[in-house]
Amino acid sequence: MLPPRVAIIGPTASGKSSVAMWVARQRDDVDIVSVDSMQVYRSMDIGTAKPTADEQRAVRHHLIDLVDVDVEFTVSTFADALDDALATIASSGHSALLVGGTGLYARAAVDGLDLAGVWPEIRQRLEDEASAGGVRALHERLMALDPEAASRMEPDNARRIVRALEVIEGSGRRFSSFGGGLDRYPEGAVPQVGLRWDRSALADRIAVRVQSMMEHGFLGEVARVLAAGPSRTARQALGYREMIDHLEGRSSLDEAVELTIRRTRQFSVRQERWFRRDPRITWVDVLEDPVAEAGPIVASLLP
Repeated sequence: MLPPRVAIIGPTASGKSSVAMWVARQRDDVDIVSVDSMQVYRSMDIGTAKPTADEQRAVRHHLIDLVDVDVEFTVSTFADALDDALATIASSGHSALLVGGTGLYARAAVDGLDLAGVWPEIRQRLEDEASAGGVRALHERLMALDPEAASRMEPDNARRIVRALEVIEGSGRRFSSFGGGLDRYPEGAVPQVGLRWDRSALADRIAVRVQSMMEHGFLGEVARVLAAGPSRTARQALGYREMIDHLEGRSSLDEAVELTIRRTRQFSVRQERWFRRDPRITWVDVLEDPVAEAGPIVASLLP
């Protein structure tokens, strides 16, 4: 038995969490479910825009602070945790707001996905190959084995290319065959509301957010994460990767901040493109205030 669900999606810094908190505070029977691949990590708070302690006391949140930073976390692990969270919400008679911008996690939350397994020994060998011979050679191999998957990846994105080849070799199936067909959008019972900004306005919001992160101690947070020995996934999180480069002497602080802003802006464009493919999403073109402009729409979709 699944609880009633509504998804709030969109790129980073678009105001999803603020909308969700406003809606949930209007009533006492709504929980928030984080659909974010980095909020699962304990101690990664400022850089992931994690809900504050006060917000978590005011509204019950799920799928936050699930693992330590040295643990690899995958979408299949997320799917298992999501099942448990939804069962808990259903047993309490509440509805769920699914909130986040991680595209594959959002699809898993809305539709459920046919997820691939993991083969650590194969992955390690492929990572060694990438280090020795370069990522582009692996991308060429992926293009020969699964052109559809390869066409969706940048040729220097080592993590995704290695993962695709790991799945192909380990499962004997094309990587693009998993996910229940990511280009198919079946009619479902989960309404989705997307927050969409003019790109220049969103770029400004991202810059403001990164500067605020720095003012609130983000560099110290990254230093603590680094000391804990972060997993490959946690280490590559936006902002953390750039600040780790600074802490390890590969860039100045100003360079790290500027690169964080630039990469976050680029990521927001990729998020928008991912979500734009889904014809089921009701888009709200936000002009000034995402809460005022999208909040009532989301609230109207809850039972």
